[in-house]
Amino acid sequence: MKQSFFLILICLFYAFASPAQKPLLAHHDSIVVVDGDTLPHFNLSAVNVYNEKKFRKKFDDQQYWRMVMRVKKVLPYAKEAAALLRKYELEVPPDARGRDRRVYIRKAEDELMNKYGATLKKMSINDGRILIKLIDRETSKVSYDLIHELKGDVSAIFWQGVARIFGNNLKAKYDPWGEDRQIEQIIMYIEAGLI
Repeated sequence: MKQSFFLILICLFYAFASPAQKPLLAHHDSIVVVDGDTLPHFNLSAVNVYNEKKFRKKFDDQQYWRMVMRVKKVLPYAKEAAALLRKYELEVPPDARGRDRRVYIRKAEDELMNKYGATLKKMSINDGRILIKLIDRETSKVSYDLIHELKGDVSAIFWQGVARIFGNNLKAKYDPWGEDRQIEQIIMYIEAGLI
């Protein structure tokens, strides 16, 4: 009698604890009706797929890792430039007169040169080329247009001339799907913590 009582008690416990009777689609976002069929609709989060970089030649591998080091070196400066540009755009009213605007821009330029001037002067020409592209990526404005807006025509033309002497172009646009695809991939790896 005791044994049958315990057996019935165990069966009842498993019957109530069993998850088999719960519906499979309990957490769907919405239901969509297509041609009379009711289908559950789920919103899935994005999944990034990364492949392991393998090169046929050792030279290509070295070039890739040089690019990784350059992007890692320059990306924080580009992000800082974008943050400072947003800050300056908020602080300087759009209806500010020319003299007031120039005084503020000169103050901001002196502040930036004191903070970053020494490290920027030590950068190589290739680092500068990548920095120009990444500033366009972060601010959605090419460097030439930024200088033109902040400092005027003469200064923009002067700095474009200096950049052209060293093989750079301040009007270079960032193209994440074309020419700059490898840089974009490296940035994705850096932001994902893989590099």
